[in-house]
Amino acid sequence: MAVFVAIGEGMRDRLERLFNDARFVRAASPRHAAIFLIAGRMRLEDREDLRRLHDQMPHPRVTLLWNAEVGEALGDAEVFTGSTLEVDIEASEAGRSDDAVRDRLEKLWQELASGERSSEPDLLHDEPPNSWEGIGPHGQGGQGMMGGTPYGRPMAMTSDDLRDGLALDLYTARFGPFLPMFPPGLLLEMTLQGDVIQSVKVVRPPLSQAGGNDVPAALLRLARLLDVLGLPVLGQRARLAAVGGATSVPLEKLSRAIHWAGATLAIPRGLGAVEGYGDTRTRFANLVSVANGFSPAMWPGLTRSAHLSSILPGLEWSEAMLVLNSFDDETLSTLAAIVEGADEDRDGHDHDSGHMHHDHGGPHDHDRHQGHGGRGSHLGNDYHGRHGGHA
Repeated sequence: MAVFVAIGEGMRDRLERLFNDARFVRAASPRHAAIFLIAGRMRLEDREDLRRLHDQMPHPRVTLLWNAEVGEALGDAEVFTGSTLEVDIEASEAGRSDDAVRDRLEKLWQELASGERSSEPDLLHDEPPNSWEGIGPHGQGGQGMMGGTPYGRPMAMTSDDLRDGLALDLYTARFGPFLPMFPPGLLLEMTLQGDVIQSVKVVRPPLSQAGGNDVPAALLRLARLLDVLGLPVLGQRARLAAVGGATSVPLEKLSRAIHWAGATLAIPRGLGAVEGYGDTRTRFANLVSVANGFSPAMWPGLTRSAHLSSILPGLEWSEAMLVLNSFDDETLSTLAAIVEGADEDRDGHDHDSGHMHHDHGGPHDHDRHQGHGGRGSHLGNDYHGRHGGHA
């Protein structure tokens, strides 16, 4: 059964273990899912995004709230209240709670497929993203050849590319906060030309997670990087190694498989370099060393100037996904701090520029970006379309 997940505070690692069960497929888009699983506490400002994701799911559909505090944002969605954050409970209790969630998801699917449970109605009004009817000389919403929102869709404007100065269309959009390849809760407003990022603004920082810097947490980070590199089978082996048990693989075999796959060489040198933290290849190699029996690295403190708004511009989309997933949770939260004096969060499309803007409450429109007009290689181009194995 296909499940789309929105991960809140402290639940990412448990969700990754949940999907080790072969009964479930983690959908990369809400349009491919029948069940919407919302796990963990959410911020008040995330609730509108959850409703938008819900309404993009095809019928029949059902929602399960697992330790999720969303008020009445999801209507009459089913609630499952199990154990709290994993750091506060015994592993055996967490395992029993996770098994109960799996069983409840399977039951919901059976009820939905048999018609015993009705599909959930829309939560939002069906309205265009921009007012356009009656505007312009022909009522099409445009203002001549340039500007305006013809038929509700803002027009793209050209600007010089950061790398070679060629004039290309700019596309400004918000990505997150529940995009599968993003850290949970992270909402970025980015301007792209093709698949090259021109500018980045942090709108909401990532939600705090329960993972630490121990071996299982390092293996789960390694799994997410392997997914983005287009190696989901190795990523799944890393997840099984993090969980342990009879189905896990010896760590030395995992390390050897990663080496022969050439994963490290696929990461460009200098990518996402941060003073004191090396580059993405260095951070990846450190995670691989965990599979060889070494302890996870302890990094020094960040410099005051280190921020995603200065690290990501100039990178292709696939490179940026590698960089985002190469940091531990604490470091990423520092890199994604809200910059003082930045524009306040706005949910509309009234940005003061001539660029094309669109609002992304989740991964619902990203399938249009993963393979479009960039002029470089996609490290994990097939990942977005066929794999939803991490948060």
